[in-house]
Amino acid sequence: MASAISTENLSKRYNGLPALEGISLEIPEGSVGLLGENGAGKTTFMKLLLGLLSPTSGSARVLGFDVASQGLELRRRVGYMPEDDCLPADQSAFDLVVRLGRLSGLPKEVALQRAHDVLHLVGLGEERYRPIGGYSVGMKQRVKLAQALVHDPKLVLLDEPTSGLDPQGRGEMLDLIGDVHKKMGISMLLSSHLLRDVERVCEYVVILRAGQVVTQGKLSELLGGLSEGLLVRVVGDQEAFVQGLRAEGLKVEAVGTRLLVKADSDVVYDVILQQAVQTGVQLRYLERESRSLEELFWDLHRQP
Repeated sequence: MASAISTENLSKRYNGLPALEGISLEIPEGSVGLLGENGAGKTTFMKLLLGLLSPTSGSARVLGFDVASQGLELRRRVGYMPEDDCLPADQSAFDLVVRLGRLSGLPKEVALQRAHDVLHLVGLGEERYRPIGGYSVGMKQRVKLAQALVHDPKLVLLDEPTSGLDPQGRGEMLDLIGDVHKKMGISMLLSSHLLRDVERVCEYVVILRAGQVVTQGKLSELLGGLSEGLLVRVVGDQEAFVQGLRAEGLKVEAVGTRLLVKADSDVVYDVILQQAVQTGVQLRYLERESRSLEELFWDLHRQP
């Protein structure tokens, strides 16, 4: 998998205090979550990648471009959806998106067509011609996403894209973001402190804490590696089945309507099947249990 972003010893200090400290990363193309509590350094990291801030030390490359010396070329290929409410109240969404498309290097006619396309994509119909000052929070977030996409970037940086949205609005925004990646083939780096947002749309995650990387990797591998056992559901004499498993040295506990069978080796599969035959129960569900991103996050948070 090719790298979209690479950094080497990237650090940023404000008045001598570290916001980021020695970040060395290789972030792949695809859908990547940048996860951390408020103040972890996520926004600082994104602004360094865009060349909007200068690092105290270290370097970064985005899509192969050096951030320090090739910022203009980089920004023509990268979209940015900021967290702040920074939209001009007196302009319409259409005029704003056209203008930003032109600033990204699009010819006028192309910018006009692209503005129509991306505003339609994000679900703004005739509202696109109204002044942004009269928009709801959700509509403003959609405008910010549209302007990040107008110049057809290869990578978009999304800083807290669901900030201020109610549950329905969050779901709709995450669906849009998922479509941007899956249907348009655009890589993304999504910054959030909301674990479920990242888990829903990202395949890869980087977790920051106090300006440092705690862990990174494919979500499937990070969560799969935290498996505690097998989830099992049976029909029949469940008590006899449980006693049989325990007699074989397995730990079993109830999890709702299912059983969690804890074990360290794949031999557990054979034991479960044998006990099912011996006790006459029917196996209706058998799956490896994996912990959630939230559990991973808090396990890492508890580490010194």
